[in-house]
Amino acid sequence: MNKADRTVIRNVDIVDGSGSARYRGAILLSEGRIAQIGSPTMDAPLAQQIDGSGLVASPGFIDMHAHSDLAVLTDSDHLARLTQGCTLEVLGQDGLSYAPLTEDTTEQLWEVLAAWNGQPAELSLDWRSVDDYLQRVDAVTPTNVAYLLPHGTLRMQAMGWHDRPPTESELAHMCAAIDMGMRDGAFGLSAGLSYVPGMYAQTTELVELCRVVAEHAGFFAPHQRSYGAGALEGYAEMLDIGTASGCPVHLTHATMNFGVNAGRAEELLALVDRHRDCGEDVSLDTYPYLPGMTSLSSLLPSWSVEGGTEALLERLRDPRLRRRIIHELDQVGTDGAHGVPVDWDAIEISGVAAQDLRHLLGSSVAEAAKAAVREPAEFYLDVLLADRLRSSCLMHVGHEDNVRAIMCHPTHMGSSDGLLHGENVHPRAWGSFARYLGHYARKVGIFSLEEAVAHLTGRPARRLGLTDRGLLAEGNWADMVLFDPNAIEDTATFEDSRSPAAGITHVFVNGRLALADGRRTDVVAGRALRGPAWRGHS
Repeated sequence: MNKADRTVIRNVDIVDGSGSARYRGAILLSEGRIAQIGSPTMDAPLAQQIDGSGLVASPGFIDMHAHSDLAVLTDSDHLARLTQGCTLEVLGQDGLSYAPLTEDTTEQLWEVLAAWNGQPAELSLDWRSVDDYLQRVDAVTPTNVAYLLPHGTLRMQAMGWHDRPPTESELAHMCAAIDMGMRDGAFGLSAGLSYVPGMYAQTTELVELCRVVAEHAGFFAPHQRSYGAGALEGYAEMLDIGTASGCPVHLTHATMNFGVNAGRAEELLALVDRHRDCGEDVSLDTYPYLPGMTSLSSLLPSWSVEGGTEALLERLRDPRLRRRIIHELDQVGTDGAHGVPVDWDAIEISGVAAQDLRHLLGSSVAEAAKAAVREPAEFYLDVLLADRLRSSCLMHVGHEDNVRAIMCHPTHMGSSDGLLHGENVHPRAWGSFARYLGHYARKVGIFSLEEAVAHLTGRPARRLGLTDRGLLAEGNWADMVLFDPNAIEDTATFEDSRSPAAGITHVFVNGRLALADGRRTDVVAGRALRGPAWRGHS
């Protein structure tokens, strides 16, 4: 065994991910795993030595809602994730992703997801099954990856962009795709119920699909129908789907946004607790920021998007339909905009594909429209047409008291919901985990460091059913972070959104050093993890 296979970290404060109090010790890593945890001055011959004095060792952070679906294939540095200590990402979120693929829908997904993930010129979407995708990821990913089956993608493949219930054969097609995807290694099913085509699904459809997920010991992770007007009713529907199907429910990016929900987080948490008191398996995650980020086109009413990209673009050119869309955006509140009239001052243009639109970056729709001497909603539709729906936006709609209340719930787990594509990305893509520990644990003090680490490591590992990750314990995989507890903090801002987190010195992925003394090494050691029903390569 050579020295590169063994590393010992001595005199380090160990926060093991369970929520237990920290203690001083040493950790020996060997062949990718934690070989021994011992006294602070443990003797470890033929091992690389790291002095952990003044540092904390914790499990690597697990992002329960990530959007690196293409980045793990194209970006070997992956600095946004590794510089903040993230060693495992849960992909396939919000009901839209790239596996499985069919010949008929690959180009549609490439277009639909351009605002989230871009369209990397060096990448060819030449896989088909979930297993194919995970094998591609396994060969090149810098972080570990878990994958959720995307409901909207499966619905598109079974029945196109139609706003109606599935036929019996279409529902059977989706159920079969879930059965195969779970056997290919997925951990569960995601849904995007304020995005097309997922928003066309009725409760009964989702119950039937979740029954298949439950048969394979997976979980349901919905982006529910509204985080504004009707948010509580939307959460209740998701939890009722769990009740009816027997499927565990993980409420992803569980927020209560917009003015209608100020101070109402406790109502959501009471609803969650009622289901848990009945013995149901419910959990949730949040990102530690107030604004959200999504595609600019997501604000549109669902009827306008039926039929896909070209059908929508035609509607945006039709004067009569434009007037109807503008009325719903400004006066009524669309289902895409969470049921409340759009506050154009709160919608910031963060990413565009067309070069001649770059001057809009960082401006709110209201500001940009005023400069163009246009009404905001008219200007918004013009941008969508000019950029062929590839623009992204920041939505400044959150409430600090709601974020803190949800963050303190005993089922809470950490996430970033970080889109990596765009000129002005959300700082959560680079700073979420450092913000949990530096801002909310150390500065605000809403929980201890040990509790915060458990939210980011041990709890999500349990949600994923991973018994050998998420805790610093002998025999577990050595996904690990070393950080200065007095210096860790997020430095990414809305003005400088790609600034790396401070205070994180070393990051190990599967026992290999991906970040050393704050600098990225050339190690690419992530793996595509497989879910509970994996049957082996097809």
